[in-house]
Amino acid sequence: PGGSVEHFNPEAGDVWMSRLLAAYPQAIWLNPQPQNRWSYVPSIQMVRELMGDRMYPLTLDGLEQGIRALQRSR
Repeated sequence: PGGSVEHFNPEAGDVWMSRLLAAYPQAIWLNPQPQNRWSYVPSIQMVRELMGDRMYPLTLDGLEQGIRALQRSR
């Protein structure tokens, strides 16, 4: 157990993400990292998987895509 920032946290980050998604099942993730780097960073791939592929770049286009995804999920 433990994370990269809080090494002594008894619960892993995916536990917290699961709680977030239980409360907000349609949530999206806006990723500030450049999209062309996503496939090279294991933690980004983990978050993407946890989010069910609802990850968008933190750009104007990505924000627009994310908002459209949220509108479709109503």
